[in-house]
Amino acid sequence: MSYLLALDQGTTSSRAIIFDEHGKVHATAQREIQIHTPHSGWVEQDAQEIWATQIAVVQQAIASAHLLAKDIKAIGLTNQRETTVVWDKRTGHPLAPAIVWQDRRASEWCNGLIQQQLEQKIQTKTGLRIDPYFSAGKLVWLLEHIEGLRDLANQGHVAFGTIDSWLIWNLTQGAEHVIEMSNASRTMLMDLEKQQWDEELIDLFNIPKALLPQIIASDHYIANTAQGLLGAEIPITGILGDQQSALFGQSCFDVGTAKNTYGTGCFMLFNTGSDIQKSQNKLLTTLAWNCHAQSTYALEGSVFMAGAIVQWLRDGLGIIKNSNEVERLACKVDSSEGVVLVPAFTGLGAPHWDTDARALLCGMSRGTNKAHIARAALESIAFQVSDVLTAMQSDITHPLKELRVDGGASQNDMLMQFQADILNVPVLRPKLLESTAWGAAAMAGLKAGVFHSLSEISESWQLDRQFEPSMSEDQRQYHLNLWNDALRRAQS
Repeated sequence: MSYLLALDQGTTSSRAIIFDEHGKVHATAQREIQIHTPHSGWVEQDAQEIWATQIAVVQQAIASAHLLAKDIKAIGLTNQRETTVVWDKRTGHPLAPAIVWQDRRASEWCNGLIQQQLEQKIQTKTGLRIDPYFSAGKLVWLLEHIEGLRDLANQGHVAFGTIDSWLIWNLTQGAEHVIEMSNASRTMLMDLEKQQWDEELIDLFNIPKALLPQIIASDHYIANTAQGLLGAEIPITGILGDQQSALFGQSCFDVGTAKNTYGTGCFMLFNTGSDIQKSQNKLLTTLAWNCHAQSTYALEGSVFMAGAIVQWLRDGLGIIKNSNEVERLACKVDSSEGVVLVPAFTGLGAPHWDTDARALLCGMSRGTNKAHIARAALESIAFQVSDVLTAMQSDITHPLKELRVDGGASQNDMLMQFQADILNVPVLRPKLLESTAWGAAAMAGLKAGVFHSLSEISESWQLDRQFEPSMSEDQRQYHLNLWNDALRRAQS
């Protein structure tokens, strides 16, 4: 039996999962990580805590699988993307808080680039829109606001990276300063075609070159884990940003296949193969993976608030005690009775890209109760995904035949049925909901020789349930009209 260890470093927790070559889970360990919001629109984490929780769950997973580190064939890593870390190359200590992907503090800098009419240039080079979401603005903000950071960077003492870079640095005890290509494609600094740092943008943004990591392929043998860290040195042979990893883990290897992950946010990726498909509808063009020396690209629509809406119902409103209560509460009513939630708590992502939009709960009457609000909250996730798919369908020639789903909220039957109804497309939920972690494990396994082809990986995908659309066209339009009216009111 070959065992593969996936490190899944997400926004709300660090996880480690041990799979065998059939995709069966043998152990899983998870620890929450703190999110800090010191100012409106700021979202930070402690990079040291990210590393400490990640290495702790790795040790925990190996122990609970009753394995030794030497039994693990390879490590695959997947991570929250765009989150930006800077650290001292000499000590390995972070020089500032990690700025999380949801953080909006670089809005002003982004608006400056837009005023200079650089949108077309940046989208052509990177596939991305100018937005505080991406790492470049976060890095520039750190260089301008953390005292002494730019001087240290100019002296060559600072390392910048996304979470994959930071974890690899620590796993190899400073031997490797790298960034995997799908993660690099989210920095707004990489030329999508050449898969190299774009010199013109780096000069334009005034970023010292010495702090940039080396860009590597997704199926790259990086190094073994450092001696003494885990009881044996395990090869690290695969990395993917979390959304690309879910696309890979869902076996969406063919052009025209797509997945949607329901996590903190919601991310739909559509495989466009070797074509760099530029969006006419405000979607992102991203590198899906580079494997066997070939690049696969995808169109992506990012929704900022999905599972985070359920957290808000729990922590902000207190109408549920646990996140898993939301479906039961929502099912106490047959419909939201015209109540609509537009969850623009951190602005709106694709395809609206409205940083200044604000959340709105409307359509309430004296008879509205918490079940209607819970139902409207779940429906808002499906509506946002529908907006992304509508934009995607306009960009592509292949109509979507089915949508594969994963992530925590994909276990919610009410939401998945409503999603199929609103999209008018079958929604397929696999038995293995750990698509993100499995994608990283499978990529590592491909490089380590556990798998010899993508079709071998595809064999592990098994259907749990297929949700077929059952809503009439009139009903669908009624719901979409309510949503679009509310959306217009929430926009800036």
